[in-house]
Amino acid sequence: MAPSAAGSPTTQRYAVESPSSATAQVAFFGVARRQARFPSVSGAVTINPADMARIAIDVTLDAAVLTASDDLTRDRLRGSAFFDVKRTRTVRFVGGQMRLTGPASAVVAGTLTARGVSRPVTLDVNFSRPVAQAGAAPELRLTGRTRIDRSDFGMTSYRLVVGRKVDVALDITLRPAG
Repeated sequence: MAPSAAGSPTTQRYAVESPSSATAQVAFFGVARRQARFPSVSGAVTINPADMARIAIDVTLDAAVLTASDDLTRDRLRGSAFFDVKRTRTVRFVGGQMRLTGPASAVVAGTLTARGVSRPVTLDVNFSRPVAQAGAAPELRLTGRTRIDRSDFGMTSYRLVVGRKVDVALDITLRPAG
């Protein structure tokens, strides 16, 4: 990272760019898995090498354009039983506390909001390079994983068919923000 005039590392601000996406997987009938893909991801990440315990992650998924393996699943996921995109179009993660678990990995504590319901979650993240060297390249990749209980967000339909635990994965490309 380039040092500032005072000799300390500068804060690095990034914008989420294409190609970025997120997926959500859930058990289906207890024997198979179904996946939804969120191809529209936006947001920003700010890293301050002088204070690695803090990170600003603000990532928004557009649930209205999510895709699934078939039209029926896609329409149900967008409908009132799940993401209810007519009422709340987006899913958002905002994180602020980071605990490094390795040079390029961390756990980020934050809040996930879906269907207008906000819950605390932790996101296991991996960076494409050590976090302390994040500003050394024009692109930084971030992958993240968490597991949520869909009923915590009011998604309680199809209990006998669709599992409660949902594995969420982010695959984000970050480029320096001007």
